[in-house]
Order: sequence, then structure tokens, then C-alpha cells
Amino acid sequence: KNARVSCSLPEPSWEERLANAVTPLWRLPYQEQLQVKYESQRKILQTFTSRLEELGIDALKPGGLCCPLQPVVPSPIINGYRNKSTFSVNRGPDGNPKTVGLYVGTGRERNIVCVKANHVENIPSKHKQVAQCYEEFICHSPLDSCILFHEGGHWRELVVRTTSCGHTMAIITFHPQQLGQEALATQKALLKEFFTCGPGAVCALTSLYFQESTMTRCSHEQAPYQLLHGAPHIFEELLSLKFRISPDAFFQVNTAGAEVLYQAVGRLCQATGDTVLLDICCGTGTIGLSLAHRVSRVIGVEVVEKAVEDAEWNAAFNGISNCEFHSGKAEAVLPQLLASWEDARPLVAVVNPSRAGLHYRVVRTIRNCRSIRRLLYISCKPEGEAMRNFLELCCPPDPRKKLTGEPFAPVLAIPFDMFPHTVHCELLLLFTR
Repeated sequence: KNARVSCSLPEPSWEERLANAVTPLWRLPYQEQLQVKYESQRKILQTFTSRLEELGIDALKPGGLCCPLQPVVPSPIINGYRNKSTFSVNRGPDGNPKTVGLYVGTGRERNIVCVKANHVENIPSKHKQVAQCYEEFICHSPLDSCILFHEGGHWRELVVRTTSCGHTMAIITFHPQQLGQEALATQKALLKEFFTCGPGAVCALTSLYFQESTMTRCSHEQAPYQLLHGAPHIFEELLSLKFRISPDAFFQVNTAGAEVLYQAVGRLCQATGDTVLLDICCGTGTIGLSLAHRVSRVIGVEVVEKAVEDAEWNAAFNGISNCEFHSGKAEAVLPQLLASWEDARPLVAVVNPSRAGLHYRVVRTIRNCRSIRRLLYISCKPEGEAMRNFLELCCPPDPRKKLTGEPFAPVLAIPFDMFPHTVHCELLLLFTR
């Protein structure tokens, strides 16, 4: 009579745990995902509004926000949209130390497990195929995987990049430990043979790169990418233009979504034939080049040297002659560019920084340049460091911080769903003054 009925749910599979970690909205119908994201972006804008009020800025507009928030613009592609995936090598749920997949768990909890990404919906099948082949290769290798650098081992990450043109680039990261040049050459030859003549040939790689790296993340300057097979670049088409992509160049992870985003940027720039467009954190030049036909001049700034080379190639290949690209940190390059700016033409700035946001010197330079009356800020994490930038752009002038320029004001916010099935959104904020 008093017996308790057990109704505990079965433990989720490792595949489900991975899907829940990487794509937490994957079970929701797409329209519900968009609604979840709209509410999260609204909360971010509410926080921004409150912070502006704390600065003594009367920011409240009808609707309780500092500016109108439009509905989330949906992604044209919902599944398999990623053009770049990074796979780790670590111990799998079955104990295999050479499992190629994505992490479940945390280092703090010491419960990290590497799970194959076969059931993750935002990763295309081509990426999963390359990951499976890489696992097959390293499982037959006498060399161990490198899980902790100080414990030895060699095989590390795999990055796969694909394009709508059908190109596939694979980049394999390898810890050399104490191997000599002859032993390294042997491993590179075996990799090349596997992916060109062996079982990995099914991947039909356009480019196969190898990087000897003793750090968690390495740039090309720190550890050059070595081309083992194929073409040095892959190519993507976006808004009727062709773009060259190097191994470490930034390119929006959702190409079809990027087209929609860049079209909106073009509309909000309100560019005329005499406008100068300042493209800060320009990557391979996609935004500036896609808008070059609307403006008189494009000036791009990018820290990754190889991306600038790509941008210059992209401009020349597409017959675009009104673009110039500058390599270096934006906080070093931009003050020099704008210090003696005397061009009478309207100057519109577009910034698309990493999650770390813009350096304060960049914001200060933008604020202190009177010619910039319109600014578009694209952020993949507006609740993070970008929020600091938003406040720096809008706060009252502060001579102590050498912030003398007139403040900007937020005018419009548009979220773009560049990452279906995840909680992330790309927010486009328009500022004017």
C-alpha cells in the first residue's frame, strides 16, 4: 500500500550528453529556438539600458529599451551549417585515448570525456567523415595521442574547413615532443599517403595541412602551417564574390547566414557614392569587399597577417580597386590612420571583433574622430566584453581618459541566428551621433 513507485528517467546516452552540451536547443522546433534567442537578446539590451541609466544617460525609450529590438533574423540553413569545426583528441567513454570528437565535462570536475560528434546537428557530414578518418589513422599509429603536454604523446587537434564550392581543408595539430626531423618527416609522409591513397582518400581533401605546435593555440607566425597535400587555399562564394581562405583566416562560420547579415549591414550603412567605409577586424575582407561597389573607398584593419594577404587577393581577383587593407593590431593601426584624418567624405565604421571585444584605444580613436557619425557593431557575445565597448561608445566625454569625442547613441538592434541549435546569436547594433 505504501510502496513507492520508482519513475527515474534512463541516463542519457553519451551522444545525447554531447548534443545537450554543444547544441542545447536541438530538441526545440526552430521557431521556438528563435523565440528563446529573442528573449535572451532582450535581456542583454535591458542590461545595456540599465547601465546607460547608471551613467546618467536618459536611455529609456518606448518598450523599455534603449533602442528598438527587431525579431531574430533566421538562418537560411538550420542543420549542418558550420563551415569550420575543431575536433579534439582525448579519452572516449569506452576508454580509447585516441577518440576524435568534442568534449563533455570540465577540467575542474576532472570528468572530461571526448565523444564522437556523429549526432551533433550543426556539424556537416563532411566534417564528421574527416574526423572519423583521422581517428582511424591515429588508432593505427604507434605514436600516442597528446592529452597532457607534459605527459608526452603527439596527435592533437583536427580542424576541418569546407565551402559551398565543395572544397575541404584539414589541419592536423601535432606535438613534436622530442622527435627529430627524420621522424617528423615520416609521420607527415604517412598522413599524406593515408589521405591521398589510403582509406582517407574518401574525404577528397582539397588541402591537407600539418602544424607542429607546443602550445594550446598557435598562429601561423608561431608555428607555420605546413602544406602536405593539395592547394594552399580553399575558396568560398559570398554575395557573388569569390573569397580565398587560409588555414587560420577568420570567416563567419555560417556562410549563408553571413550573406543575410552583410546585406543588412549594407542597408544600415546608408552608404552613398562618396562614403568611406572603415572595416575594423575585417578578416579576409568579406564585409568591406561586399560593400565596395556602394562606397568610394574601403579601409580594412586586421591583426592576422595571412587574412590580410587573403583580403588583398580577394580584392584583386574580384576586380575591386577601391579597397586597402592594413595588417596589425587595431589599437596600433587605427590611431595612426585617423590621427590626421581630413577627408571631407562621410566616414562609416563597421566593427566585427572577436569575443574579447575592442581594445579601449580603438573605441577612444573612434569616439575622437569627428568624421565617424555612424557605427555598426557586430558582436557574437554582446553580454561579454562587447558590453564594455557599448558603454565606452555612449558614455559622457572624460578628459582624464582622453575621451573627448561626442558620445554615440544606440539606434537599432537586430539579432541574427548564425548558430541554430545553440544559445548563441550575432547581434548587430547601430550607433549614431
